Amino acid sequence: MAAEAKPQILSHVNNLNYFSILLLLLSFNVASGAGGTWRLLLNDVGISAMHSQLLINDRVIMYDRSNFGPSKISLPSGACRVSPNDVVSKRDCTAHSIEYDVAFNSIRPLTIESNTWCSSGGVTPEGALLQTGGDKEGERKARMFYPCDDESCDWTEVDNALYVRRWYATNHVLPDGRQIIIGGRNQFNFEFFPKTKAPSLYKLPFLSETYDAGQENNLYPFVFLNSDGNLFIYANNKAILLDYNKNTVVKTYPKIPGGDPRSYPSTGSAVLLPIKNLEAEVVEMEVLVCGGAPKGSYLLALYKNTFVKALDTCARIKINDDKPQWVLEKMPRSRVMGDMILLPNGHVLLINGGSSGSAGWELGREPVLNPDLYHPDKPVGSRFQVQNPSTIPRMYHSTAGLLRDGRVLVGGSNPHQFYNFTDVLFPTELRLEAFSPSYLESQYWSIRPRIISLLSHSTVNYGGILRLRFMVFGIGGVRSPVKVTMVFPSFTSHSFSMSQRLLVLDHVELVRIGVWTYEVRVKAPKSKNLAPPGYYMAFVVNQDIPSEGIWLRLQ
Repeated sequence: MAAEAKPQILSHVNNLNYFSILLLLLSFNVASGAGGTWRLLLNDVGISAMHSQLLINDRVIMYDRSNFGPSKISLPSGACRVSPNDVVSKRDCTAHSIEYDVAFNSIRPLTIESNTWCSSGGVTPEGALLQTGGDKEGERKARMFYPCDDESCDWTEVDNALYVRRWYATNHVLPDGRQIIIGGRNQFNFEFFPKTKAPSLYKLPFLSETYDAGQENNLYPFVFLNSDGNLFIYANNKAILLDYNKNTVVKTYPKIPGGDPRSYPSTGSAVLLPIKNLEAEVVEMEVLVCGGAPKGSYLLALYKNTFVKALDTCARIKINDDKPQWVLEKMPRSRVMGDMILLPNGHVLLINGGSSGSAGWELGREPVLNPDLYHPDKPVGSRFQVQNPSTIPRMYHSTAGLLRDGRVLVGGSNPHQFYNFTDVLFPTELRLEAFSPSYLESQYWSIRPRIISLLSHSTVNYGGILRLRFMVFGIGGVRSPVKVTMVFPSFTSHSFSMSQRLLVLDHVELVRIGVWTYEVRVKAPKSKNLAPPGYYMAFVVNQDIPSEGIWLRLQ
């Protein structure tokens, strides 16, 4: 397909406080308390959000599969498209992707031409969304979405962008800005986008070694970029450190305690915990894996209508240790198909999912309505804090993602082959809601920082000094150390947020320059292995209370 002109990417957001205004104006459908606040944003967005990605213009792209009949939102201007592999109709006049505008709490339909079912993606250094793979006619395609200031931007498709079918694969952004695409159904290999010249496809025996016959349990592997430039890859119950340039396994980690699978369809989730002390000779990198389903749960649910209680444990491992070992700890509850989101203050939010069964159509039970907040720096046994519940089950095909204002956007849930709203345990979910962690509550107004410079979308150089001016208006004041964190916007699907990482920047100096005004000086990451190039949300954190973020481009 011929390359199309790229719409201009948003260069500036003039009013950094519109999120604060929005939070005050939207006062309907609120459930609140000491454990965060839930708010229904829209009652019907037209599609179930199987995949989502926040972009640098503070709009969120969401999409579903596109071959199962009509959605509940029409394509713009009465348009229709031919859908050759649609199981309902070959002519479809509805949209299967939307753009959600956070500031205006509104949506608009987008046009996807081919099937994006159970695909993967990530953002480019320029801030565009790259989406790869899918099913049927979409299995080897790539799709690009370039954010713009108006409503002129839409999806473009690149034919034969991939060497093999990519369905249930994982992407990760690399230090050179490319993306690696790993695995997928019956694909025990990896490749790159853009394509490399020969060799173009790289075998990865680890994926066949972690394959369970009849169950798989190795799809959507958890992938994280290590500080040495290698990739930590977790699938089923095992993990390796891969030098993808040489296609060599440089470290094999112990099997996770208990040996139960935590990859799709026994779906747990995972995060790379906040990266600190960035100037250290060896930076400590620690992975946290939570939830999943005991081995055999998928088959019991599929063939015996028996729904086994999900796993109720997390496991942490310091991947750069000489002799790394998993450390197991209990969660407040069992959870399968949950999402894990890094919050701006370095805490981890566990949200969505069920407490029995597995991923797959009709295979999950007992929705988990309460999120759990995880404090990584507290002692084992005191790390979890139960949050207030939603009223909406978020089962298979749900998503969650961090917004720049600190809220977590939650959507999706469709455990059925088609959209089904009646006479089922968990109807297809078209509602969109937001969870506000307790740091957004009004009682913290007096210590919440408000960034006044740099301007959003400023550029920061690797290893440079970053100066952020902020104001704190209340008597609570500023207490050192004030932290600056940077969060990479992740692509979320099937309970895993791809390329998600949070960096705590090394502190240089905190200076008071006015009655309410301060300047914090920190050092930007020096290595692309620590922070791949691109746009990050930057936050000032005072006494565990984060500011609203600003977009910064690291290059």
